[in-house]
Amino acid sequence: MPRRRAGVLLPLELELLDALLSTPDQHGFALGQELTAHGGRSILGHGTLYKALGRLEAAGLLTSHWESGDASALGRPLRRLYRVTTDGRAALAAARPVRTRSTRPGLVTP
Repeated sequence: MPRRRAGVLLPLELELLDALLSTPDQHGFALGQELTAHGGRSILGHGTLYKALGRLEAAGLLTSHWESGDASALGRPLRRLYRVTTDGRAALAAARPVRTRSTRPGLVTP
């Protein structure tokens, strides 16, 4: 299997960064639901989602922390929350196609 080029983000990774920009401090399961609900990809295996989050964090594009509180008082386990870093914002901006205005009205060129 061919290896990925360094610095190239997969579509899932871009979608995760984009989702976290609009709703920071989300946990993985909520991110998966958001991607599915907003016309993104359907996460078939949550291992795929959490591996992508791990890669993004290892690359310094995300940070994570455990939510505070008492799990027994909350009635559920504590969740790991993710947030996009400055480097993550830059990587997402660099990966998005740059669009400029054309001289003709209504025409946008890549």
